[in-house]
Amino acid sequence: MKATVVGLVTPHVLKVIDLARQAETGANVDWHVRDAASRTLQEIGEQFNARELLVAYVKGLQGAVQDARERRAPASYVGALQAALQLALRELPRAS
Repeated sequence: MKATVVGLVTPHVLKVIDLARQAETGANVDWHVRDAASRTLQEIGEQFNARELLVAYVKGLQGAVQDARERRAPASYVGALQAALQLALRELPRAS
């Protein structure tokens, strides 16, 4: 089976979305979101196509944030997604 960019990145984006859903119910997930995003960035950084994977991760998170805003999701949900997005955006210039 051939690994694709989407196949490698989608589970990481879905993990953050799952945490955002937990935040929507009132759970404090800030640390968990940051940990999940940091682990993702570490795993992505170890791949030969790290830059391409990181760009796909950022685009996935941007899409999730945009979708959440369009459907007027609670601020806690959007905030969790944005926290992960900000971590990824900070890492983007460093990716090779």
